[in-house]
Amino acid sequence: MRILLSNDDGYFAPGLAVLAATLAGHGHVVTVVAPERDRSGASNSLTLDRPLMVRTTPGGFHYVNGTPTDCVHLAVTGVLPEMPEMVISGINHGANMGDDTVYSGTVAAATEGFLLGIPSVAVSLANIQQDHFQTAADFVAGLVDRFAAHPFTEPVLLNVNVPDLPADQIQGVEVTRLGRRHKAQDTVKTVNPRNQTMYWVGAAGAAQDAGPGTDFHAVAQGCISVTPLQLDLTRYTQMAPVKDWLGR
Repeated sequence: MRILLSNDDGYFAPGLAVLAATLAGHGHVVTVVAPERDRSGASNSLTLDRPLMVRTTPGGFHYVNGTPTDCVHLAVTGVLPEMPEMVISGINHGANMGDDTVYSGTVAAATEGFLLGIPSVAVSLANIQQDHFQTAADFVAGLVDRFAAHPFTEPVLLNVNVPDLPADQIQGVEVTRLGRRHKAQDTVKTVNPRNQTMYWVGAAGAAQDAGPGTDFHAVAQGCISVTPLQLDLTRYTQMAPVKDWLGR
């Protein structure tokens, strides 16, 4: 299969290299188009106020001075000679579960592929230490092989979170829903040497909705979480109440 690989940690990230090598080892044609630097938290932003450049490393990875969404959009709409058959984003350094998916550049890169009509997967290693990228890479390679043999009949967007464990310690695979976090921690205020006030966005809150069936619960139990995502933001249950409210 022709696979477009991207991420939000940058083209130099070890998780990206492990995944690219693993997929190529399964016989897939892998093209890497990733940001030139860490763009974690970039969400689905596109760069519209300046031109972008695509450069190539000696190892053949392409990198863009833009966001993860830029990378996938440029690759699919103007850089690659053929449409990829799948877009994969990752392996991210750290989990992307629950509310994280709204901000995640990893998920955003996969989302752009999905919006362009391509089956897409975001994959994250659920630990900051990142000791077992190969576990995640092997699982994703298996997903791609499964897709090649049994493709979905419509575009699909999967968010995968893999416990940072050796493969023989993984307790299974669960299809999950997104959990929810508590409110984020307060913004951290500091003063720089010029006596100017500086702010750091606070850390993510602890998991709140993390019971059975959620991505948080699956990973905590040592299972790989696979969450199908959708992009229709319409809250259908409020359409009638809003219509009634507007008519008053």
